[in-house]
Amino acid sequence: MKITRAGSLPSKPGPEDYFTGRVRLDAAFQTDAPARLRGATVSFEPGARTAWHTHPLGQTLIVTAGLGRCAREGGPVEELRPGDIVWFAPGEKHWHGAAPDVEMTHIALQEALDGVTADWLEKVSDADYGA
Repeated sequence: MKITRAGSLPSKPGPEDYFTGRVRLDAAFQTDAPARLRGATVSFEPGARTAWHTHPLGQTLIVTAGLGRCAREGGPVEELRPGDIVWFAPGEKHWHGAAPDVEMTHIALQEALDGVTADWLEKVSDADYGA
């Protein structure tokens, strides 16, 4: 058993290459092999969002606070609220983030395939974000 106590790990800013706006990563974790689960609590300030990306084994988001948005390539922008759970299938190109005027926090969970959890792509345009 391993317990990571709340507040025992420092917050980190979301890397500019992967996010637009201010994003904070908290309680990031990864399991030891043979397990391959990795995750973090991710907080987005209003208007902040990920770049387009995919996950080789998919991703689950659990929205815990605020109001968010997400979209998959070719699909509509969907609104996210606390308690919503989102599943992105393996290889599905998508993005997620906060609403324009409200912050959003979610827990992001994904498995690593050969050490890779995400393939990061281009930034989400304002037009795609506002669609």
